[in-house]
Parts: sequence; C-alpha cells; structure tokens
Amino acid sequence: CQGLAPCLPEEGQVNTSGPRLLLATLHPASSSSTAMDRIFSALLLSVLLLLQSYGVYGAPPQPRGTLCRTKPTDLVFIIDSSRSVRPQEFEKVKVFMSQVIEGLDVGPNSTRVGVINYASAVKNEFSLKTYQTKAGLLQAVQRIEPLSTGTMTGLAIQFAISRAFSDSEGARVRSPNFNKVAIVVTDGRPQDGVQDVSARARAAGIEIFAIGVGRVDMHTLRQIASEPLDDHVDYVESYSVIEKLTHKFQEAFCVVSDLCATGDHDCEQICISTPGAYKCACKEGFTLNDDGKTCSACSGGSGSALDLVFLIDGSKSVRPENFELVKKFINQIVDSLEVSDKQAQVGLVQYSSSVRQEFPLGQFKNKKDIKAAVKKMAYMEKGTMTGQALKYLIDSSFSVINGARPGVPKVGIVFTDGRSQDYITDAAKKAKDLGFRMFAVGVGNAVEDELREIASEPVAEHYFYTADFRTISKIGKKLQMKICIEEDPCECKSIVKFQTKVEDLINSLQR
Repeated sequence: CQGLAPCLPEEGQVNTSGPRLLLATLHPASSSSTAMDRIFSALLLSVLLLLQSYGVYGAPPQPRGTLCRTKPTDLVFIIDSSRSVRPQEFEKVKVFMSQVIEGLDVGPNSTRVGVINYASAVKNEFSLKTYQTKAGLLQAVQRIEPLSTGTMTGLAIQFAISRAFSDSEGARVRSPNFNKVAIVVTDGRPQDGVQDVSARARAAGIEIFAIGVGRVDMHTLRQIASEPLDDHVDYVESYSVIEKLTHKFQEAFCVVSDLCATGDHDCEQICISTPGAYKCACKEGFTLNDDGKTCSACSGGSGSALDLVFLIDGSKSVRPENFELVKKFINQIVDSLEVSDKQAQVGLVQYSSSVRQEFPLGQFKNKKDIKAAVKKMAYMEKGTMTGQALKYLIDSSFSVINGARPGVPKVGIVFTDGRSQDYITDAAKKAKDLGFRMFAVGVGNAVEDELREIASEPVAEHYFYTADFRTISKIGKKLQMKICIEEDPCECKSIVKFQTKVEDLINSLQR
C-alpha cells in the first residue's frame, strides 16, 4: 500500500485484512493522543465503516445465507385433481405449492398468488387478491380438496386467461416490472385441446411452466409450456418426488441471490459470492481446472491407472428415452479418462431382474470403442435387483479373469432410478471392505438411504441424487473429477529426496 490507496487483493484472492490494514497504514504515529489525532481517527473510522458497508465497488453486499429477493409476480397455480390423482398424491402437490410459496416475497406490492383447481370442471380456490400474507396463503393451500373427475386442462388454462389474470381478480397491468406466471401440474392426457389456448395465454404475456407426473403425455406438456421448453417443461416419475422441483421454481422467481449460500452453484470446493453471481476457488494444494468449477490435486490427472466399472439400472421404470440419457452420462465420464492398458480401463454391467455384463474391463483399448459399445447397449427393462448386481460387481467385474489388474485402484459407479427389490446391505459393505471406491447416483424414485449405503466414505462426496434425468449431466461433471486417483505427495517427496541424496553422493565420488 502506498499513500492513501487501499490494500486491494489481487484478482482471485479474498481480502481478509481490508479496513484493518488500511487503518494501521493511515493512523498518524504519536506518543500521546491529541485532539487532532482523535478527530482524524474518528473521521477515518467513519469512512472505513462506510466502505465496509457498501463493499469495495460501491454496491451493498448481499448478506451471506440470505435467500433470493423475488421480483413482483402474479403467480397462478393450475392444479390437476382428476380421478387419477389419489388423495395422498394430491397432498404432495399441496406440499410442493407451499414450499414454492415459502420462498416468495408475498404482499400486495410484491408477489400475489392464486390457485385454480381443475378436473372436469374448474374451481377458483382463491384469486390473486384474496390473500396478502404468506401465512394466509399457506393455510388456504392446506384447505384445498381434490375434485376427482375428468381432465379438462384446456378449460383450466382458458379460465386463467379470462378470469384468474383479470384486473377484477387482482392481476396487475402488464408491465416489465411485473411477471405473470402460471404453473400447470398434471398427470394425464387432457380431454380437451391445449395448444391454441396455451398460445393465447403466452401471447397475453403469461409465462407457463408445465410439470408432468407419471404417465403424463409429454407432447401435451410441450404444447402448454413457454419457450425455451428445456426451462419450462419438467417431468417427475411420481408425486412422491415432486418436492424436488421446489428449488428450481424458487430460483426462477429470483432477482438477486447469494448463490453460494443457496447452494445454487457448481463449485467443487470454494464458492465466492458476488452480487447476482459467483466464482469458484480451490483449497490450498489444489488448482482450478479450465472449466472454472472443479479442482485438481492429481499430478497424474485423468491419466492415472484405474479400473472403472459402471453398474447401470435398466429396469422398466427408467423408460427408453431416459435410458438414452443414461448412455450419454456414461460417455460423458468416459470422455474425462485416458484409456489404455496402463491407464484407465472401463467395464459396463446392466441389471434389472437379472445381471448382464455388457463388456468387461480391458476389452476396449480406447475411448472411441467404449463409447460406441455404450451406444449399442440394449435396454433390458423388468425389475430392480441392485443387491444381485453389487454381488456380481464383487465376484466377477473386478476379478482378474475379467480384466482387472492387481494393485490398480478399483472404482464402481452404481446408477439407479428406484428402490431395490432385493437386499443390498451385505454386498454394499463387502464392496467397500474390499477397498473398492463406490459412487452411487440416483434419479427420480431412487431411495437416498440406499444410495448412502452403497456410497464410500465420506458419503456426501460419493452419492448424488436428482429428480430429473435431464440434469444427470451435472452429476457427470462432478464425477469426472472425483474419480481422479491422487498420488501420495509424501511418497513423491521421499523419492525426490532419495534421488537428490544419491546424486550428491555420486558427485562427491566423482570429485
């Protein structure tokens, strides 16, 4: 620091000294306190506190741990309660709505919420003007009862256009300062048309999210939703996991967020918040990779020797279109490896009611051949015998006869979308006792307790869950770095030290 310039950190560093260092630099040295000294100190302290309050760049810092401030929104839930939605499933929908509401700034000048309940007919449960407090909304949601008749989704969307989003029901004039949002939740095929009425709703400035459950018609969801469809169409296998979508909708209504505090980031180790954004950093001894998210301490990197076996759930609940996404997930991880006889070997096992080895370790010597074999893998369908698959992994996949190399680290990645139909505890424990590093990836109806049982320690770093198959690529990115086998830095230092000592002795002898 020179003169009156504050001590700012270099880019990528965190300034932990800040105002204290500046105070130490600027405080006038004196043997005794004078009136001028006290005035100077008080003035300086006031300036520093002001700087600290508004941050180095003049913007008030976001308090850590604070959730999003939501943009003023007119939000209407359009909820299917037809006879295919059982009472206990409808309760799950109510929990989902309540959790979304919990994340909103509710009030007459901020976010207003209405609910349309529909089956063969449409019922306006409450309008945008009915409740002005979050507590009132939550109580009203709990009182909603299912109608249990047909599925007139188009009629419900028309009701939203003509009445729910009208001035008389509390909707505000269309403006850049306000969002108009409808969230449609349905589990079936509508008995009327939705394409034209949904187009009219979007033309009227209503942003539509479509959530499908179970045997819903995906084509219908795409006709309902706003563009881009990837952001506005969501699917869950059952109502039991619809709550998993809560965070997405809290984020959708977010204006300014401490993304690090809310967990909405991809940083592997350290997340540093900036207003409305974030950047990643690494712990001491690690370096940030080119992706700006992950960290690496492996001097051998992805080229380290490794025997990796995928154990993939091919049960009927996965569905063909999702099974194709699973194949892409596998090949995404294969892309991060250096495949050869001396580096990474990959094996693949698919299981359902039985277990089938797609290809053993070492059969393919390069990534291109592995990825081609993965793409050709046929979908088995049937049940979910995860315990039987884990036993196969132990007894066969990591055996020398199937290509495993003695002394090479063994990694298993188990992928499942549902509860196992057999016992997994003994096989999961044995795999870890044998020194296999086990990762567990669950989607949709996967049971998180089972995933934790399969995963190696520390469990939080070895198991992953997502409600939606379309987001498994994010898990793939995290796994790409976690399967890296780190060299022992102590062992490396010992070798270097020994080599240096030998060279010194040789030089002495030569002299």
